[in-house]
Amino acid sequence: MTMRLQRYLALCGIASRRASETLIREGRVTVNGAMAALGSTVDPENDEVRVNGKPIRRERPVYILLHKPKGTITTVDDPQGRKTVLDCLQGVRARVYPVGRLDLDVSGVLLLTNDGELAQRLTHPRYGVTKVYIATVRGHVTDDALRRLETGVPLAEGVSAPARAAILGRDKDTTRLRLTLHEGRKREVKRMCAEVGHDVVKLRRTLFAGIEVGSLRPGQWRWLRPAEVTQLRRLVKLS
Repeated sequence: MTMRLQRYLALCGIASRRASETLIREGRVTVNGAMAALGSTVDPENDEVRVNGKPIRRERPVYILLHKPKGTITTVDDPQGRKTVLDCLQGVRARVYPVGRLDLDVSGVLLLTNDGELAQRLTHPRYGVTKVYIATVRGHVTDDALRRLETGVPLAEGVSAPARAAILGRDKDTTRLRLTLHEGRKREVKRMCAEVGHDVVKLRRTLFAGIEVGSLRPGQWRWLRPAEVTQLRRLVKLS
């Protein structure tokens, strides 16, 4: 069965479809020795596909839930030699990539996979994947600040989408919030809270696309269950 080349590259975990298109445009992909072009199709069973001269093949799909600890970089490698999320995956031999990212000082739910097509959809704004965060912020958050978070606050690239916000508790100097978002903007929770006058001092993601960290301690991981993978694929309309 033939398929579009960029889809095959995504299924092999090489890159997202969009990034795969860039690889093709740059002349870094060949099919049976000939340079590929956008719109090319491939028969995975019979065609030889190479990226940067190296043959590729579709690996068995792998889906992992990691309780990302603070102090780890959400990337596959770091030029500065800092610990990455892949360093947490002892015993995993498959080449996997993070689905989205969490900042260095943020902990919580992080998915990793070699299923490029699923990863792309889970991070695409079109699908509005639910993310839940617990944020400890400076000061006492007022009802007015909550309303602003829920209706949207101005950010550099435009007003944030409506969110759900609830106060979980207060102490002398801080407030604990639960924020439910459906966007994936960079550092969005921190910027939203700062915009309403409350800097984040601690942040943890407790849910992503219906997947919760459960009993995993920071730095621990597990394979996703088949039912969870099916749930994710249905969520982003993949058969």
